[in-house]
This record gives sequence, C-alpha cells and structure tokens, in this order.
Amino acid sequence: MTDIDAAIAEVREDVARLHGELVRYGLVVWTGGNVSGRVPGADLFVIKPSGVSYDDLTPQDLVLCDLEGTVVPNSPGSHRSPSSDTAAHAYVYRNMPEVGGVVHTHSTYAVAWAARGEQIPCVITAMADEFGGPIPVGPFAIIGDDSIGRGIVQTLREHRSRAVLMQNHGPFTIGATAKDAVKAAVMLEDVARTVHIARQGGQPIPIPQDAVDRLYQRYQHVYGQAGDDRRSRS
Repeated sequence: MTDIDAAIAEVREDVARLHGELVRYGLVVWTGGNVSGRVPGADLFVIKPSGVSYDDLTPQDLVLCDLEGTVVPNSPGSHRSPSSDTAAHAYVYRNMPEVGGVVHTHSTYAVAWAARGEQIPCVITAMADEFGGPIPVGPFAIIGDDSIGRGIVQTLREHRSRAVLMQNHGPFTIGATAKDAVKAAVMLEDVARTVHIARQGGQPIPIPQDAVDRLYQRYQHVYGQAGDDRRSRS
C-alpha cells in the first residue's frame, strides 16, 4: 500500500465515522447532509454518496473525487453517485487550500436563520470563541453546479467564521480537518438555537468587538494548548 492509499483509507474511516456524529447531534434527517474530507498529500477528497442511509454507510461506500469533483474511476464507491453537493465541496477545496473538511447539514435552527437570510449576531461568548463574530449569510444559489461553493468561498474569505448560512438553504462549515468541520457544525446549531431562544425574551446584548477579538484570540491560540485538542471545550 502506498502512502496515498493509506491516507485515503484513513480519511475514509474518519469521514464515515463522522457522519454518525451528525445523527448523534440531530443535525440531519433521512439522508440529507454530508461530510467530506481532503486527502493529505493528494488533490483528492472523499464524500458521502447520494441517498445512502447513515445507518448503512461504510468507509467503502464513500466516493473518492478529484478537486474538480470528478469521481476517481474504479475506486471503492465509484459505482455510486456522489452527493449532490460535491461540486460545492470541490470548489471550496480548490480555492481554500487550508480547508481539510467541509460539512453541510439541514439542522433546524441554523436553517431557520438561513430561511430569513439573517446572520446570527455574536451575543454569547462561546460564539466569539468558536467563530470570532457573527455567522454570516451567503447568497442564494441552486444545487447542481459550483454556485454554492462560490458563495461559501466568497462569504467566508471575508469572515473569521468557519460557518456560513446559505440563504434559503442551510449551513455549511469548514475546518482544518473533517472532524474540525463537524465540530463547527455542532457548535453552529447550538448557538443558532440559543440565540433564537434568547430573542423570544427580548433583544440579546451584543458583545463589544474588542471583547470578541480577545475571546477569539484566547480560544484559538491560547486555550487548551497543553491538552491534546485545543478545540475541545471543557
């Protein structure tokens, strides 16, 4: 087995397992949503096939694609159709080389904000820590080509956020790894729900920008440095 083959196998295992986290945290229904992971050292990524139940998903079911979103022939899973969001994921990987994982969910509260085309304001410290400010809204785009990917890149290049609410569609998150992107998706739904509930009782209080900056700097670059995972909040 070559180093690339080993890397592909490892990403397949990780991405298959991480789909279970979407179910665990209630971020998806039926077969909607997907996780993809970039293969280190190669212009490749793996992504969920279209229409496959999360309960039935195995590493060998995942589809291996190049960065144009083209399925690699004769690879495990190549007989399946890749996710309908594959072109969007591929565009992100081509244009954001620092990204190692992309997640799309239909999580209820995040989609509700997307349906209104309204960014989530930064009114809780956990949000400042994780996203460095509000969760921005990306443009409306139709599935089928790389339009959604263009909207994701265009929006996130102007923000510290690792999450974007694509208008009338739903959330996409990015990360240094697929696990990192899944964590962002979990945290996004948590803050979307919390801020929604807060607004039912009145107008949430914005966090001053200088405080947001300090919180983000501490959490991203100082918090947990002695631990195994600086992104694991306790």
